Amino acid sequence: MDLDVFVTAHRAEWDRLEQLLGRGRKLTGAEADELVALYQRTSTHLSLVQSTAPDPMLTGRLTQLVARARATVTGTRRAGWRDAVLFFTVGFPAAVYRSRRWWIPTALLSTALGVLIGWWIATHPEVQGAIAAPEHLKELTKPGGEYETYYSSHPAGSFAAQVWTNNAQAAAICLVLGAFLGIPVLWILFLNMANLGVGLGLMASAGRLDVFLGLILPHGLLELTAVFVAAGTGLRLGWTVIDPGPRTRRTALAEQGRAALGMAIGLAAVLFVSGLIEGFVTPSGLPTWARITIGVIAEAAFLIYVYVLGGRAARAGEAGDVEAADRTATLPTAA
Repeated sequence: MDLDVFVTAHRAEWDRLEQLLGRGRKLTGAEADELVALYQRTSTHLSLVQSTAPDPMLTGRLTQLVARARATVTGTRRAGWRDAVLFFTVGFPAAVYRSRRWWIPTALLSTALGVLIGWWIATHPEVQGAIAAPEHLKELTKPGGEYETYYSSHPAGSFAAQVWTNNAQAAAICLVLGAFLGIPVLWILFLNMANLGVGLGLMASAGRLDVFLGLILPHGLLELTAVFVAAGTGLRLGWTVIDPGPRTRRTALAEQGRAALGMAIGLAAVLFVSGLIEGFVTPSGLPTWARITIGVIAEAAFLIYVYVLGGRAARAGEAGDVEAADRTATLPTAA
C-alpha cells in the first residue's frame, strides 16, 4: 500500500471526524449518523495501516481518533453514589445469598473442626504439653493472662484498624486463591480453625471456657461469618475451574471472578464492623451478656440483610456481577 496515496485519499474523512468530535459540540441527527460512519471507516483505516504500513505518527493519530470516537458513540458511564448504593443493597447481598450453598456448609464443617480440635486439646494433657511449657500455658490462661489482655493491649482505634486490615486481607486471599482449585482456601480455613481450637481447648482445660467465649463471641460471630463467606466463594470459584457448567470455562471464570471481586469489597465493609466491635466492645467494661448481645445483633443483622435484600435481589435475577452493559460480549453482536 502506498501510504502517501492512502493518506491523501482519506485525510478529509479524518479531519471531518476530528471536527465532529470537537469539544462541546452538540451534534444533529445527521451529524451523529455521519460520526458513526466515519468512526467505522477510520477503525478500518487504522487496521489497514497497522497491518500493511505501520507509520508511527499516522497510527498514533488514527488511534486517538478511534478512541475518542468510540467513547462518543458508545458513551461512558461513571461510577457514582447510585452505583455504591445499588452494590450494597442489591449486588453484594445477592452474591452472598446465591453462594449460600457453599459458605453455609463451609461454616458448619469449619466450626465443627474447631470444636473438635478444642475438645481434643482440652482432654489430652500431652497435647497441651506439646503446644507450650506448663508455665507458659498458665500465663496464657490465668485471670489477666494473655488471652484476656490481648484485646486491650493497644488503643482501641489502632487495634480495630489493625484487625480490620488483617481480616480483610485474609478474606481477599481466600477469594483470590480460590482459582487454584480451592486448595489454598482449605489450608487457610484449617489454620483459622486450629487457632480457634487451641484457644478453646486451653481455656477449657483451665476451667475458663466461659471467659474465652465471652471474649470471642462479640466480634467472632460476624468476623467468622465473613471469613466463611469468603472461603465458600473461593471454593465455588475453584469448582468453576473444574466444572464450568454449560458455559465456556473462560466465561464462567470471568463471571465468578467479577462476583468474587465485588464480594471482597463488600466483605471489607462487614469486617470493618466486626473490627469496630473487636476494638471497642470486646475489651470494654460492659457485662459479658451485653457484649455477646451486641455480637448476636450484628450477626443477625447481617443474616437478615443477606436473606431479605439478597434473597429478593437473587430471585429478581441479580447475580452480583457487573451490569450487562459493562461486560464483554460472549456472543457476536452487531456494531
